[in-house]
Amino acid sequence: MTWLGAIFALYWFEPNRNPRADTWDSPIIHDLGSFTDVWARWDSVFFVRIAEHGYDHTSAAFYPLYPALVALLGRVFFGHYVLAGIVISMVAALGAFALLHGIAEERLGREGAWRTVLYLAIFPTALFLQAVYSESLYLLLVLAAFVAAERGRFASAGLLTGLAILTRATGIALLPALALLAWRARDRRRAFGGLALSLPVAAIYPLLLWQQVGDPWAFWNAQDQWHRHLSHAGPLGGIWAALVQWTPDHADFQHAVAVNAEGLVALVVFIFLTVVAWRRFGAEYGLFATVSLLIPLSYPSTRWPLLSLPRFGLVIFPFFLALASLTAGRPRTQVALAACSSVFLGIAIVQWALWQWVA
Repeated sequence: MTWLGAIFALYWFEPNRNPRADTWDSPIIHDLGSFTDVWARWDSVFFVRIAEHGYDHTSAAFYPLYPALVALLGRVFFGHYVLAGIVISMVAALGAFALLHGIAEERLGREGAWRTVLYLAIFPTALFLQAVYSESLYLLLVLAAFVAAERGRFASAGLLTGLAILTRATGIALLPALALLAWRARDRRRAFGGLALSLPVAAIYPLLLWQQVGDPWAFWNAQDQWHRHLSHAGPLGGIWAALVQWTPDHADFQHAVAVNAEGLVALVVFIFLTVVAWRRFGAEYGLFATVSLLIPLSYPSTRWPLLSLPRFGLVIFPFFLALASLTAGRPRTQVALAACSSVFLGIAIVQWALWQWVA
């Protein structure tokens, strides 16, 4: 249904922009036509560029594991990098759904597991799970790291954590959560030693940037290119900016209010779900959700302080466990939540297909 909605919107309505204009007009894009191209928008350009040509200072904000996989599969597909990105995202999403179902079934039973996966699948920003974005791969690695750590396989958990950090910067949110599990392990020294394997794996990215652009810290400096900065007040700075900065320069007033209101609503919901996850599923789940929120809040955008927060919440899996727990035994609430989420997902799919910014 997601594919049908996107294709229908693409062909029925006039796109907001020419998909071959500006940064998208590049010989590196070799797709199979609009049927696949519809899942490559905005940041997808940078993932595909990295896959074919490597890094420059502009693209250093995009971590390397996902574009590396796109590069490998894209060459197998004779240069169809968009198709490769879609295949990787969808396979990773399938794996993430399976792992999330397993985690939820242990805690909420079969019906609770089904609701957990459903709430993820129809989340308003779930379209990114099949787009040429790194969300699916990151979610798969995060879930796999948790499963490995909970089963006492801390060496595997450390390697998976390192790979998660190579996929998205927020992968570091795994470290305090899994360290709590390591502290509870019978052999703490061995458990922490296993988690420490994440560090040399994560160090691959600075070394790669050093080799390709001559600056191992280019990923840190690249945040300035995307109008993000480290707030001196930490996450409180991002929250305060969201409350007082409603209309950035040269932005339509109504659009600015809508974007900021969306971010604030998401923030309130996410904070509530973090508390629920912490209380019902343990400190490791709550800690992961907390740190995953604190990182983007500490790096607010100068234009839209909570930019992309709804998309960031998509990969914080304890949220969906919390939602499934809260709606247990409440069929009307389940239907209402599913209907509301599906409506907003449909709107986001149409926006995405028409080159409207979706975050």
